[in-house]
Amino acid sequence: MTDVAERQSPSAPSTFNTAKWAVSDILTVTKRNLIHSIRIPEALFFSSLQPIMFVLLFRYVFGGAIPVPGVSYVNYLMPGIFVQTLCFGAVSTSIGLAEDLQSGLLERFRALPMSRSAVLGGRTTADVFRNVFVITLMTAVGLAVGFRPVATVAQYALACGIMLLFSYALMWGFAWIGLNAANAEVAQLMSFPLLFPLTFCSSAFVPVNTLPTWLQGFAENQPVSVVVNASRSLMVGGPFHSPGSVWKALAWSLGILVVLVPLAVRSYRRA
Repeated sequence: MTDVAERQSPSAPSTFNTAKWAVSDILTVTKRNLIHSIRIPEALFFSSLQPIMFVLLFRYVFGGAIPVPGVSYVNYLMPGIFVQTLCFGAVSTSIGLAEDLQSGLLERFRALPMSRSAVLGGRTTADVFRNVFVITLMTAVGLAVGFRPVATVAQYALACGIMLLFSYALMWGFAWIGLNAANAEVAQLMSFPLLFPLTFCSSAFVPVNTLPTWLQGFAENQPVSVVVNASRSLMVGGPFHSPGSVWKALAWSLGILVVLVPLAVRSYRRA
C-alpha cells in the first residue's frame, strides 16, 4: 500500500524515482511470467524437447549427407541450432501476449498504477531467462552428440550474449504480432511464416554457397545468417573466424530493437 500511495502522491516524481518504479514493475511482471511458466511443466518439457529433436535429426539423419570442408558437421551445426531454437522460442512472446490480451489481463494491468513499459518489458525479460535455460540445455545436448567448441569461456559467453540479444530483439517484433492478433492461435500462425524463410534460407544448416545462386545474396546478408556466422566464428573459429561478423550481428540486433520497440509499445497503448 505504501508503494501505491507514494506513486499516487501529487508531488511530481523525479526522473530517478520514475525509472526505479519502472524497473521494479518490469521485475514484478517478469517474476509473474516465470512463475506461470514453471507451473505448466508440460509446456516447459515439450518446448525443451523440440530443439533436442532438431539436434538429433540433423546430427544423425542429415549430417552424413552434408559435408562441410574444414570442420565436422556437428561443430558447424550447433551454432545454427542455437540461433534457430532461440528464434522459434521468441514466438512464445506473441502467444503469451495474445493470451493475456484475450483473457482481459492487460486491461487489469492498465487499471493499476504501474509503468506502461512493465507488461512488454516483463514478458520479454522472462523469455530471455527462459532462453538462458535453453542455451544451457542445448550446450549439454551438443556436447553429448560430439560438439567440441574451441572457444574460450569468454568467447563462448560472448556468442551466447549475441544470440540472446538477437532473440530479445525478435521478441519485440513478435510482441507486436501478439498484440495485433485475434487470439493465440492466430498469433502462432502469423509468426512461423516469417521465421521459416529466415532460419532455413540461411547459413544455419548448410554453407550458403551450396544454395541456388539467386538465393545466396539474401541468405548471406539476412540477420539470422549474420548472427549464426558471428556465433560460429566465436565458438568454432578455424575457417569460420570472422571478427567483423560480430559487429554486424550487434548492428542488426540493435537496429531491429530501434525499429520494433516503438511499434510494440504503440500497439500496446492501442490494444
